[in-house]
Amino acid sequence: MINRLFSEPLSAQNSVALDLSATNAELNSSIHGNISAFCDYITEKLAGRIGFGGYLEHRVIYESHENFATALEDFRNIHLGMDFWTAAGTPVFAPLAGEVHSFQVNQGSGNYGPTVILFHPTEKIYSLYGHLENADLLHLEAGAPIAKGQLLCHLGEPHENGGWPPHLHFQWIRDMQGFHGDYPGVCSQRDLLFYANNCPDPANFYPLFNHEFR
Repeated sequence: MINRLFSEPLSAQNSVALDLSATNAELNSSIHGNISAFCDYITEKLAGRIGFGGYLEHRVIYESHENFATALEDFRNIHLGMDFWTAAGTPVFAPLAGEVHSFQVNQGSGNYGPTVILFHPTEKIYSLYGHLENADLLHLEAGAPIAKGQLLCHLGEPHENGGWPPHLHFQWIRDMQGFHGDYPGVCSQRDLLFYANNCPDPANFYPLFNHEFR
């Protein structure tokens, strides 16, 4: 059984699905290109709740960040994890027992900022936590055991989390492909088949996401 990520289980009363896809006409460049406006937009949509969503969502918001361009002059704009949008400083708990695989600060506008990756040997899968507080990395050690339900990290402020409204990027990964402290959280359309298989839908693992929340 997978434990919850946050201190309280999410419900229809305390959570809301957010649409940050390319079809959302409200989310134009004047919003996602301005961190203050983007934070205000997310805060308004949340109305005190936790927002979630984004797996395999096509997002134009990445096209304002050069680090998402590829060698073939297209953009990595398909989101591979599940985002949870809530207040900076919100604690996050390990959903499964495992060990610290790696961690680092991924610098650059639009990047993860502080990032933690766990390995779960029983399930033979990795979990990635992005956009955290810098302080979360200070006392971690590779190989250290992590208990299910253990306090793991906290959501970071925009100045340290890669320049985003506070949120957790949560992603399952089957094969790390040699990455340490980082793994693509966004892919281009041409690579989607591979990454959709290597990064399964969190909704299939995390008990919140039954049919009522899709």
